[in-house]
Amino acid sequence: MPDTATARPTVATSLATEPLVIANVEAIPVALPLKKPVIMSGERIERSQSLLVRIEAANGLVGWGEASAAPLMTGDVLAGMVAAVNDYLAPLVVGRNALGRATLAAGCADALVHNTGAKCALDMAIADLVGLHLGVSLADLFGGALREELKPMYLLGNPRVEDDIAEASAKLAEGWTSFKLKIGIKPPAEEAEAALAVRRALGGGVALCADANTGMRFADARSFARRAQEAGLLFIEQPLKAEDFDGMAALARQCPIPLCGDESIGSVASIVALHRLGAIQGANLKTIKLGGIGATVQAMSLCAALGLNINLAGKVAESSIGAAAIAHLGCIAPNLDWGLSITNHYLAEEVTDSPVRIEAGTLRRPPGAGLGVAVSEDRVRRFRLKSA
Repeated sequence: MPDTATARPTVATSLATEPLVIANVEAIPVALPLKKPVIMSGERIERSQSLLVRIEAANGLVGWGEASAAPLMTGDVLAGMVAAVNDYLAPLVVGRNALGRATLAAGCADALVHNTGAKCALDMAIADLVGLHLGVSLADLFGGALREELKPMYLLGNPRVEDDIAEASAKLAEGWTSFKLKIGIKPPAEEAEAALAVRRALGGGVALCADANTGMRFADARSFARRAQEAGLLFIEQPLKAEDFDGMAALARQCPIPLCGDESIGSVASIVALHRLGAIQGANLKTIKLGGIGATVQAMSLCAALGLNINLAGKVAESSIGAAAIAHLGCIAPNLDWGLSITNHYLAEEVTDSPVRIEAGTLRRPPGAGLGVAVSEDRVRRFRLKSA
């Protein structure tokens, strides 16, 4: 009797050994309209600018990746992202086997300093392509899902607290149970009062946090935390400048609310450094900061090993391509104690006919292989910028 463990090659085994040659890489800058402007510390966003990367294999399969321009977070602007892909990254992968994606990612990581947005979009597109080729989802490609349902955070950033409360109350009625306040814009006492007012309006059964986007001075951040303590915030996200590790550590020692790193986190090394200083109790992980799907998976594992809470998020406002990636990562994350944010629902129009949707406050990863998102090339052409 033959040894069936070796005598029956499966379809997946055959596909896994057959090269998936990358034939073409295209960097596509797009601008997508928002439903309404999003106001953050130092930034007002009316249209979302993103880099899409389209990878076509020799067998005709097409994979997609995305990274938002983030000049105040990663330093990446669209023109630079396009140039990084076209001039540095694409030549490294065209003609290569996409199934060796870890080797390709390592080569791209070493090809140029920073430029994590461009690296992210390319890495995501390769992962999508490989998943489509093998017939497995992105979550399965990276180890399998630990959960199938996610409870995303809703961003509140209105000029008036009354509008925040009205918007949050409407979303609460729809099933949302987690909210993030934008701070670092008004005087800290006013923002603390607003946090307390939102808590009173929503009650104690919802998760509430605050994000300063590096917009606070030390004294203001400390004052806000002390005044807003009764609001029961899960965390304050990145109150100080990205490079101020020592300031974050000093604030953490005096702050009654846990601190979450965001703009300060651009690599696994920065997570280790911040943790060693006692500067953070959790980390906001974004694919555009870390350089791709694989790097984000590594960062999630590191956070779990260090005992740090994890918040996964997309930049405002990525399309369903980026949202799908976050959804798959959320399903495989070791912990999501500090929640998850996708941002495509802030867009007025999309690059797919069937966007990733949050229903009754619940997000499920898109079904199907790869990212599970069918990108409309007609829509991409409509929103494509002639020059970045």
